[in-house]
Amino acid sequence: MQIRTLNALHDLPAAQWNVLVEDGNPFLSHEFLAGLERHRCVGQRTGWIPNHVVAFDARQRLIGAVPLYLKHNFYGEFVFDHSWEAAYQRHGIPYYPKLVSAVPFTPATGQRLLLARDADPALPAALIEAAREQIHAQDCSSLHWLFPQQSDLERLHTQGFMVRTGCQFHWINRGYRDFQDFLEVLTSKKRKNIRRERRSVEEAGLRLQVLEGPEVSWEQWRIFHDFYCATFERRWGFPVLTAEFFQEIGRSLGERVVLILASQGDRAVAGALCLRSDTTLYGRYWGCRMDFDNLHFETCYYQGIDYCIRQGLQVFEPGAQGEHKIARGFLPTLTHSAHWLTHPAFNDAVADFLSRETLAVKNYARALHQHSPYRQECADL
Repeated sequence: MQIRTLNALHDLPAAQWNVLVEDGNPFLSHEFLAGLERHRCVGQRTGWIPNHVVAFDARQRLIGAVPLYLKHNFYGEFVFDHSWEAAYQRHGIPYYPKLVSAVPFTPATGQRLLLARDADPALPAALIEAAREQIHAQDCSSLHWLFPQQSDLERLHTQGFMVRTGCQFHWINRGYRDFQDFLEVLTSKKRKNIRRERRSVEEAGLRLQVLEGPEVSWEQWRIFHDFYCATFERRWGFPVLTAEFFQEIGRSLGERVVLILASQGDRAVAGALCLRSDTTLYGRYWGCRMDFDNLHFETCYYQGIDYCIRQGLQVFEPGAQGEHKIARGFLPTLTHSAHWLTHPAFNDAVADFLSRETLAVKNYARALHQHSPYRQECADL
């Protein structure tokens, strides 16, 4: 077995990388990650510098990988460690650079240890240790694994990483026949509210289109990119993805890219971009240039739920945060990350903090479950 680091995914054939990806996860695909690199959405400019760990067997076949990045900021992580950075600064210790295993700008749970099906059982531990060795090679303060799937999280915990717990809001498909069937399991009040919100969009004369990647024209990608940028104009941060990147993944990932456009007459006024795996729809970006009541809910939530039901997808992850999602069928779901800090005193302090934070997050999720929109007899289905 040979393990080394890779600074550009285009040095690897896409087929070799993609065979390691489970569930057809679009964010972990060679097309998505290499596209980020090719269009300079990651790199020095954005603070995500590729430093992937890859493993080959004796025949030079790729058998394992870790998507890994050298970071000089916290932008696009969605697991917030600002207080840790501030504590380092108060003690005159640099927190950056750090290493992060994640999909840039994407708070979606998935593989962080990409493994061949016939991989040696010792390979996961070897990849984790190789990633940890990069802390010293790159003179970093720490190594963070963001949104790993459960099997990877257990391996990381076994290797001594601290586990952190977060909370998102996900929708689960319980075999609904159509959107009306979904509405029937909600309480009367929530069901009426959703119908009212959807009706207001229709009465505003808005038309919704659901387009898969190859169906989207360059002009539509340009328009959606303008919506995407508008979101950042209204909030903090800056847009890192380009219209050319959107167009490329629309072509290369095909039906795994789902664009929802809202139009009034001949003019597109808002849009939401989703990506899908074999089982899950992921809501990622939204933007608009005109405001309409409830259009955000229709475009980002209801159209996605309807799409999942039609396509037989099991889960809809609409992105980070948002307690308002509960009333629309999304329930609290625990997410996780894993962390290793090289400074022993800070590592101990963070471990103590996480033990208390984890209890608070679980209590928070438990409390929010009390506000479930589902009828009592359907809540535990």
